[in-house]
Amino acid sequence: MKKFVSWNVNGIRACVQKGFMESFAELDADIFCLQETKLQAGQIELDLPGYHQYWNYAEKKGYSGTAVFTKQKPTSVFYGMDKAEHDTEGRLITLEYENFYFVCCYTPNAQDGLKRIEYRMKWEDDLREYLTSLSKNKVVVYCGDLNVAHNEIDLKNPKTNRGNAGFSDEERGKFSQLLEAGFIDSFRYLYPDVEGAYSWWSYRFQARQKNAGWRIDYFVVSDYAKDKIIDSKIHPEIFGSDHCPVELDIDL
Repeated sequence: MKKFVSWNVNGIRACVQKGFMESFAELDADIFCLQETKLQAGQIELDLPGYHQYWNYAEKKGYSGTAVFTKQKPTSVFYGMDKAEHDTEGRLITLEYENFYFVCCYTPNAQDGLKRIEYRMKWEDDLREYLTSLSKNKVVVYCGDLNVAHNEIDLKNPKTNRGNAGFSDEERGKFSQLLEAGFIDSFRYLYPDVEGAYSWWSYRFQARQKNAGWRIDYFVVSDYAKDKIIDSKIHPEIFGSDHCPVELDIDL
């Protein structure tokens, strides 16, 4: 069994001050990936014995960024999706192994008033094409902060958030298209009816204490490998960010 963990740390330097290293050690994942690292090369040294580290930085300082830490060295590593318009914000890292691809993603936020929705739609289409092409060769494990709550069950207040960034019809539709293209949302595959399972809470209005959250962090897997999924977990007990880590246990 392989254990994978994904966490939007909302600034790794801040998260390190809030117990990141303890959580990292406790989870003891085979692959542990981060989104929203918010730094440039050389701004932090993480001492992670036994792990290979791969970082993708945004050109804009203190913004976006992803990282993957893995016990097993990949056969190849690819940053971005080889499209100039998408590859300046450090949002994507792909690790290739003998029998699967691991894709860590920090999906662009559509922003207030859906200011960036047009770009987001282009990102979704190009990424779906990229993932589909990978999935023809071997199993794809695609994970990260995907910045969408897919269905009403995936957020506390669907009615008042309808049309907002992360719960617009457009974004939800693109996630449906991804699943229709041959992928599975591992958590909903195992737990179709579980309510109150969230991975992000606003810092406002005591949202986390009230569990008024959204499930926007995912492990998505090639549909043909769904029988290999052992468990898909959310770790709301782990603090340090406005997101909590999510986990996939899979037999690859």
